[in-house]
Amino acid sequence: MHKESSTAPGSTPPVQKTDWFVDFKDVWLAYNALLLAENHFAVEAIDLQIKKGEFIAIVGPSGCGKSTFMKLATGLQKPSMGTINIDGQPVTGPLKISGMAFQAPSLLPWRTTLSNVLLPLEIVEPFRSQFKAKRKEFEERARSLLQKVGLGGYEDKFPWQLSGGMQQRASICRALIHEPKMLLLDEPFGALDAFTREELWCILRDLWTEQQFNVILVTHDLRESVFLADTVYVMSKSPGRFVVRREIDLPRPRELEITYTKEFGDIVHELRSHIGAVRTGTTVKAS
Repeated sequence: MHKESSTAPGSTPPVQKTDWFVDFKDVWLAYNALLLAENHFAVEAIDLQIKKGEFIAIVGPSGCGKSTFMKLATGLQKPSMGTINIDGQPVTGPLKISGMAFQAPSLLPWRTTLSNVLLPLEIVEPFRSQFKAKRKEFEERARSLLQKVGLGGYEDKFPWQLSGGMQQRASICRALIHEPKMLLLDEPFGALDAFTREELWCILRDLWTEQQFNVILVTHDLRESVFLADTVYVMSKSPGRFVVRREIDLPRPRELEITYTKEFGDIVHELRSHIGAVRTGTTVKAS
């Protein structure tokens, strides 16, 4: 609840900052003017409010607009209609407060693990201009992150010397090295085997618990979404819109054992039924 504040006659009232860290208001996107003229949208009527430090997951059928939403959330794509505010500021271009990791780790093959993780600090301001002077400090930050994800001792290895799971851990460290306020993950564990995937769930859980950055996770894995997220959103077929919002009221911290419980399974099955309804065009209601 906001307290009312008094202002002198004729003065400008103070600007009220939003309580939401991420705030999408009636956002629509068509990828070009022709599609806009034809009312052909990739996503439509996106209303989404996320609290500071919240972990959300987005699920839905292929082609529903999940990756398009990520482009909007990072400022890589501007909406055709509607407004997006993140961290109290309108999004007008690529965000410096965010980090990203994708299904393909995309590590540079000629750089070591350590130098791959340091890459954002070498190319993004204000770190770029400080890099030479603060290199030792930045390297210690990178080594600490690598240690936390189980890559201590692999700092001088090249990507071809790492397993797929190790490369993805390094990719997550690279996304977090500049200490972003928001981490965006687009199917980051989709190419990994089940055991490695679950191990990385726990690593991400621990990093988020420690640092409390915002996370937006796009995934096809319903178990992954329920295990990691505070809230799961289901997107409709294209044009994508959010048709279900499901709060995950499982206690934290969550251990892998919870994924074998009936309570966990019931939530996964509920979400699966919503996905099935989306695919068949059945009417769904937000829970």
